Amino acid sequence: MTIVEIGLPRRLVEFTVDGEVARVPEGSTILDACAAVGKEIPTLCYGDTLEPANACRVCMVEVEGSRTLVPSCSRKAEPGMVVRTETDRTRLSRKVVLELLGSATDLSTTPGVADWMAESGAAPERFGPPAPPADDRDERRPGEHEIPDGNTAATVCQPVKVDNELYVRDYGKCIQCYKCVDACGEQWQNTFAITMAGRGFDARISTEFANPLPDSACVYCGNCVEVCPTGALSFKREHDKREDGTWDESRQTATTTVCTFCGVGCNLTLHVQDNEIVKVTSPHESSVTHGNLCIKGRFGWQHVQNR
Repeated sequence: MTIVEIGLPRRLVEFTVDGEVARVPEGSTILDACAAVGKEIPTLCYGDTLEPANACRVCMVEVEGSRTLVPSCSRKAEPGMVVRTETDRTRLSRKVVLELLGSATDLSTTPGVADWMAESGAAPERFGPPAPPADDRDERRPGEHEIPDGNTAATVCQPVKVDNELYVRDYGKCIQCYKCVDACGEQWQNTFAITMAGRGFDARISTEFANPLPDSACVYCGNCVEVCPTGALSFKREHDKREDGTWDESRQTATTTVCTFCGVGCNLTLHVQDNEIVKVTSPHESSVTHGNLCIKGRFGWQHVQNR
């Protein structure tokens, strides 16, 4: 039996994960404990700088005595709790969720999904071939729904929104994890430029009155891009290089430095490919930024390589 302790010295909670005893600081989640004992739990909507949204349901685990599966990203560890991460129920749940997401959404740029699909035996194609791409979903009339033909799998595929020179919105890859809404809203930026619109399968991320980003309240901090787990939001430069087939992360270097635009001291990580900055992120563990930046820090690097 292995005993693992994580966190700073404070009151510890002891419970069992797949037969291993874990001791985690009070207030830690099951997901924290699983990471402590070296067990990888797939998750898409979890973000280490945001409150859990419980949206994707990929990280469900079984807790002894609980009638239903519970989301490990938000369920707090309790003394004596017995958790099982690999049971018939959890494997089936993960398989079905990945199949439903994969049948309706383009997950080609989502890290880790291909491995999770293979491990769980998920087969999104069993729902049929994808339906043809739709028009901009923001232009649909509220309350109107098309009757499915029964021969194809409904998808959220739609034209990519390119209405500015900084970042691109490809909502055909959006799984509605709410991370961008939370980052833009009360958890970080407090701009509230984007939110959920529509209901049911027509639910989507949108701006107020579906206005283009330049006409919205967006301040282009890019913090929504930072937390997006699927590539639905991406730097314009990254999108362009993916489109022409030249995006190659294996050839990129990442260098962390300090932003020089003001005196706050935000940390920047410059991602460089072929001697060209292709995007800028910020370390999530930074005590100054926690992964967040302003428009200058996130996008104000073009002058370094002005052509």
